[in-house]
Amino acid sequence: MSPHSTAVAPMPGILLIRVGLAGSALRWDARAACWRWPDPQGGQLYAWTGGEEVPAGVRLLENAGVIACCRSGRMLLGLGKRLGMVELPEPGQPARPLQAQVLATIDAAEARTVISDGCTDRDGYFVFGTANTGADRRPIGSFYQYSTRHGLRRLALPAVVAACSIAFSVDGTRMYFADAAKGAIMQCSYDAERAKTGDVREYAQAAERGAATVDSDDMLWSVQGGSLVQYDAGGQVRRQVVLAREAMAGVAFGGADLTQLLLLGARGGLYRLPPGQAGELAPGVADTPFDDTPGSGVAVSQRMRYDD
Repeated sequence: MSPHSTAVAPMPGILLIRVGLAGSALRWDARAACWRWPDPQGGQLYAWTGGEEVPAGVRLLENAGVIACCRSGRMLLGLGKRLGMVELPEPGQPARPLQAQVLATIDAAEARTVISDGCTDRDGYFVFGTANTGADRRPIGSFYQYSTRHGLRRLALPAVVAACSIAFSVDGTRMYFADAAKGAIMQCSYDAERAKTGDVREYAQAAERGAATVDSDDMLWSVQGGSLVQYDAGGQVRRQVVLAREAMAGVAFGGADLTQLLLLGARGGLYRLPPGQAGELAPGVADTPFDDTPGSGVAVSQRMRYDD
């Protein structure tokens, strides 16, 4: 494929497995060598190494829609209006329902907002956004950074109806984000240590906006309904893959060498790219695990609240 190709692949994605009621965030857990994703309707957290016919699942006492792997092996969860942490059972241990330890309550005075998207930045801080679930669909969603060192800090970014497309450049100095309800994919400068953003500007026009990830060539992959679109650093479309089987909710690179690009459907299907597409990809960039190291700053057990 030429460096500036915008060809549309007509073949649907290859279904690997289907499980649960719904899909949302998809992550590769390098420590456990498995894919992980939550079912935000069925209250499950799934793990799949790629070899089982059925993924392993543990029940959550609260539904999660956003996840991040932690340095300790625990999981950071976006639970509606709260951030929480769970200890995962060791292989072979009985799987009991997991109760999350609450780390922070987000915008507690506003009942309409919930955590809608998030990932770790290159420093291991968790960056996430919220969505307005009310019928009014007003832009009252915000973007935040959470770390055990600094606690919860709001990012100076435009208010949105539903935050999505959060991703970071390879060097971590540029952040991508969008409003799922309207507008374009945006970009800004990003300083993790100071939680400072600037130079907010349009990155690329997109008819739909969803989950996003960045590969090692610093190109953004964006889920847009039933399609996956790759953009170069300047925001120009490099390729579009029409998957068509169902709307896609998550996308991630994984595998030992980060050369597998999988997508999670909104109805729980896990897909790989069609033949002719998967072999041409640059590897992904490893997620930096969330730094939950005790003593690195704000205690992990500390309960926090951020009100408008």
